[in-house]
Amino acid sequence: MSDLVFYTNPQSRGRIIRWMLEEVGAPYETKVIDYAAMKSPDYLAVHPLGKVPAITHNGEVVTECAAICAYLADAFPEAGLIPPAGHRKRGSYFRWLFYAAGPVEAAITNKALKVEVSDEQSRFVGYGNFDAAIDTLELALRPGPWICGDQFTAADVYVGSQIGYGMMFGSIDKRPLFEDYFGRLQARPAARRAAELDDALMAPAA
Repeated sequence: MSDLVFYTNPQSRGRIIRWMLEEVGAPYETKVIDYAAMKSPDYLAVHPLGKVPAITHNGEVVTECAAICAYLADAFPEAGLIPPAGHRKRGSYFRWLFYAAGPVEAAITNKALKVEVSDEQSRFVGYGNFDAAIDTLELALRPGPWICGDQFTAADVYVGSQIGYGMMFGSIDKRPLFEDYFGRLQARPAARRAAELDDALMAPAA
């Protein structure tokens, strides 16, 4: 049994972590969890909410996509997916990784649920308003080519996935900058391998 175990379903956000694992390049074991099994006692012992993805590494459980990306980048520094300590872009790395996991995620979720935020409410809503949240994301990406400039990092895996899924489902506009950025991400060999692995898992059910 591998000391790195990946719990996922190919029709879930587990695809983000599959990509991250392929970027890391360390051996891992995949456990596909169907939606009924997610509420089983065995899996609830891994993730109490009965959600995927999750990983265990040397017996430690990590859940939440952004946290898993950050953890794996830190656990496998040889992959070069996190700016080193003291690097001027390390702050940007954490800033935009968790911006996408916090304000952007909340803004997209509320939009999907048709939650309207008034001008007055925007003062205490973390993301302000939807347009401001997405405009800020575009501003962060404008220098390019990656969220931290010249270095591709784990933040790109998460930020890029948010943008890609958002454009796919219509919750984020297909702005030219977003499309160009996501196109560069999809061209990465690890992203292609990850998609092939997950697509193959879906094929028997098709």
